[in-house]
Amino acid sequence: MFKTRITTMLNIEIPIIQGGLAYLAYSELAAAVSNAGGLGQITAMSLPDTQSLQTEIRKTKNLTSKPFGVNFAIGQHGRTYEEMLETAIEEGVEVISITGGNPAPVLKRLENTTVKKLVLVASKRQAIKAEQLGADAVMAVGQEGGGHIGKDDIGTFVLIPQVAESLSIPVIGSGGIGDGKGLMAAIALGAEGIEMGTRFIATQECVHAHPNYKKRILEGTENDTVVIKRQLGMPGRTLNTAFAQKIIEEESKNATYEHLKSYISGRANRKFIYEGDETEGFGWAGQVIGRIKEILTVEELFRQIKEEAKSVQQKWNSLL
Repeated sequence: MFKTRITTMLNIEIPIIQGGLAYLAYSELAAAVSNAGGLGQITAMSLPDTQSLQTEIRKTKNLTSKPFGVNFAIGQHGRTYEEMLETAIEEGVEVISITGGNPAPVLKRLENTTVKKLVLVASKRQAIKAEQLGADAVMAVGQEGGGHIGKDDIGTFVLIPQVAESLSIPVIGSGGIGDGKGLMAAIALGAEGIEMGTRFIATQECVHAHPNYKKRILEGTENDTVVIKRQLGMPGRTLNTAFAQKIIEEESKNATYEHLKSYISGRANRKFIYEGDETEGFGWAGQVIGRIKEILTVEELFRQIKEEAKSVQQKWNSLL
């Protein structure tokens, strides 16, 4: 049904990439996405060590024979990533995506390998630089997205065509996308695939996400997210919980990393996403929560996306 440079490059059937999803993107979800025809991913830097990454990669290979990727959120966890990267290369991972930091060292290490390199960007300037550095494709994320977003507050609808018209490599649209309409809109704007994060949290195979996290996503509207860490220059969109408001309050008092680090730590993130504790933790989520109404299996979600995309295509055909 779909053939773009992204499906060809990544050897997938439908141009949907599962986001890195810190502390959530492990073998069960990654394999389910790949088996459904997209590209699943493991989150490397949420794992404690190289042995854990090796184990997770091998578990994923046991669950799927299809391609999957490993996401490296560099610079966000206060840890070096070089040994983890070497493990992914040694294990024969076919795709590596880079988010949250300067991609240059990773892209340099992957030169002269067969690994496909995806880089998350939030501006045209970043996208052009990523192509110059050797990225095979960029994932352009608009400010609607969950997790870390760009400083410039550029929406997906403007960002995708700006980036697509500036590059020769393929563009993957991200931010506010969670269904077939979003997929077709991204393609119409010049993208050749999409990345989804929040939508995959609300699936049965996202087994590590606490039921309260999923419940908040299902019950939330597009108005129920907030941006934290803006004063640190690292804005990220989360569910609007009591603890998220506490972070914003503390930012207004003292916006130094040292003051905020206990509030924005991985521990605080896990407190909510693993334990469902809204008073002591936070959970990343995009504005697309307003369009998510049910927990599906990944296979059901992909079937729904394909049917909706086909309906959009038929509507276009009737209009032209």
